[in-house]
Amino acid sequence: MSVPLDRFSGHAADYARYRIDYPDEVYDYVLTYVPGRQRAWDCATGNGQVAAALARLFEHVEATDLSERQLDNAVQLPTITYRVATAEAPPFADEQFDLVTVAQALHWFNVPVFHEEVQRVLKPNGIIAEWGYGLNQVTPPIDELVRFIYSDVVGFFWDPMRRHIETEYQHLPFDFAEVKQARFTAHRAWPVDWYMNYLRTWSAVQGFQKQHGYDPIDQFEPEFRQLWGTGDRDVCFPIFLRLGMKK
Repeated sequence: MSVPLDRFSGHAADYARYRIDYPDEVYDYVLTYVPGRQRAWDCATGNGQVAAALARLFEHVEATDLSERQLDNAVQLPTITYRVATAEAPPFADEQFDLVTVAQALHWFNVPVFHEEVQRVLKPNGIIAEWGYGLNQVTPPIDELVRFIYSDVVGFFWDPMRRHIETEYQHLPFDFAEVKQARFTAHRAWPVDWYMNYLRTWSAVQGFQKQHGYDPIDQFEPEFRQLWGTGDRDVCFPIFLRLGMKK
């Protein structure tokens, strides 16, 4: 059995602060297919961004993550129960949930085992929604610099599973009924410091820093500031989503 991967406990507070949440359009789309509003499970919840959104829509939300430190930084709401658990061994009885979600984390899982558990814990006609996002866009010069950092500077430190984000989960199994796919865009108005701190939450940047002893984003700070200018810029995150029904 493979060991569950935890790439984010070491910078859980920064992850909670600088990672994006998702636009209402994502949830509106998913809910058009969900038959009930009683219980949802957000798997690999991280800091609880998705769980908090679901808590506005469901009577109760179960949110799991393998990182206790991530959960320590999670949004606390009375209708959310957080548990330390892996995606492949959730502590839930059969047919509990109307909806299961996983955002920007599926590529870390043993996907066939996770999906077996999803089939088990979903109610009849329950829905699973999986989504993620790739490289953001700001301006062509900034995007070119980010692609260089992504590929040439920290590329060695990306886990091999990162390729599934690049291919938008096309090569990961999805054995569910009535499959739907959709795309969305998250827009964030960020100053340059916030943007650089977001880049520092990349697992590959953390891996680079751990091996080399310095932050690779620091060496590009003057270039980022020159290209960014003053004030906020619109940062666009392209979101891909797939959705299916329990068989």
